[in-house]
Amino acid sequence: MSLDTAGDPSGKLFAEHKKIRPAAVSGFFRRLKWAILVVGMAIYYFLPFVRWDRGVGHPDQAVLLDLPGRRFYFFFIEIWPQEVYYVTGLLIVASFVLFLMNALAGRVWCGYLCPQTVWTDLYFAVERFVEGADRRKREKLDEGPWTLEKMGRKAAKHAIWLLIAWWTGGAWVLYFADAPTLVKDLATLQAPAVAYMWIGALTFSTYLMAGFAREQVCIYMCPWPRIQAALTDEWAYNVSYRVDRGEPRGSLKQNKKLRAEGVAAGDCVDCGQCVVVCPTGTDIRNGPQLSCIQCGLCIDACDAVMAKTGQAPRLIAYDNDINIERREQGLGEIHRFVRPRTIIYVVLISAICGLMAWKLGTRATIGLNVLHDRNPQYVQNSDGSIRNGYTVRLLNKKGTAQDLTLSVAGVPADSDLETASPAIRDGRALVLRVEPDQTREIRVTVTAPANAKIEASQGVVFTLLDKDGEKVETRDFFKAP
Repeated sequence: MSLDTAGDPSGKLFAEHKKIRPAAVSGFFRRLKWAILVVGMAIYYFLPFVRWDRGVGHPDQAVLLDLPGRRFYFFFIEIWPQEVYYVTGLLIVASFVLFLMNALAGRVWCGYLCPQTVWTDLYFAVERFVEGADRRKREKLDEGPWTLEKMGRKAAKHAIWLLIAWWTGGAWVLYFADAPTLVKDLATLQAPAVAYMWIGALTFSTYLMAGFAREQVCIYMCPWPRIQAALTDEWAYNVSYRVDRGEPRGSLKQNKKLRAEGVAAGDCVDCGQCVVVCPTGTDIRNGPQLSCIQCGLCIDACDAVMAKTGQAPRLIAYDNDINIERREQGLGEIHRFVRPRTIIYVVLISAICGLMAWKLGTRATIGLNVLHDRNPQYVQNSDGSIRNGYTVRLLNKKGTAQDLTLSVAGVPADSDLETASPAIRDGRALVLRVEPDQTREIRVTVTAPANAKIEASQGVVFTLLDKDGEKVETRDFFKAP
């Protein structure tokens, strides 16, 4: 049998895509998803316009990735290029938070917080608003002839989709420049070409992913469903059909008749509402499936049916494997959110966040690096004095120029610290100007008098001090015969 016909009489390697038109639903989880969508999008779209006063000469945008200025600003936090380890730490924390969410409630990230889910949800809402809330009406519209009404509805839907996608791309670039200024430049066609390129790319990708790819991204493209399956355990809560209560399923009239005859009958009336409201077309009654994003909309749909039929809610609910087995055995439910897995995740998240906070709170805004000459390591002058040479690198991370004072300790009190670079002498120290966000490299010499008692290798400490009293030190050595 050839590859193209193996396992499929039609000779196709994969199933054809069937367009999913989820029905509208109301309930607790639907309201929760709306709340997260509104809050999340409001933050994304309007955060670039929030101001934060950092003083004269500094940008006042609260969240800004300033590539020309080589800074990332987040309200009162300022991250410099050499502090990329903060980004690494945030990525690690984000990973552990995702693992913790999975340990508690499965793919809750996918169902409520993933950008693909959020924007697809918004696109679904636009589709229902323009083409009709009834999914059967939308299906009839798709399959019907191209009338003026159909063309008008389709054009309006795609125009709104493109507007949302354009706004999404436009909001993204506002995080890389002063938002009000960039908006004006974009409107007057004076913005950099790269800004228009990024807006175009993100507009296209949002329109494609949320408007057309939709559930295919979650089922086929995203690696997280495969990864989370290896990270979950029997205590994690997932959207589940309670088989012990729902089966055997049947119509409401049929189930009532069976119960009257003393025959077992489930609460599921086989209405299929849990399937028609699912954004990925999953039938949760078939058990855990990779396509289920745990959004909980099927719970709302099923609860509405249970209310109409006079039965208890939560035939479909967030449940775990442990309690499913316990109910089958006639035992009560138990819940264990605090367990070794979740404790480890919380400890790791807290430790990494605490370490980054401590590092951020104790970091220096100036830097000092000293490198001793390797050859020759020392020079003995004709008067008997000993001279050592050093290459000193000064770093100013502030946004304004700084006059930094360089001194050395560990050598005799009458030793000289000298440089050929422009500097102001302050006693035995040197005052050197370093421009904002710049590194300055200078050559210095330390000369000990001829009568000084110096070991063959003696430790010294170089100190750099700014006008605000911030101090950094680095150790090196002084060589002598």
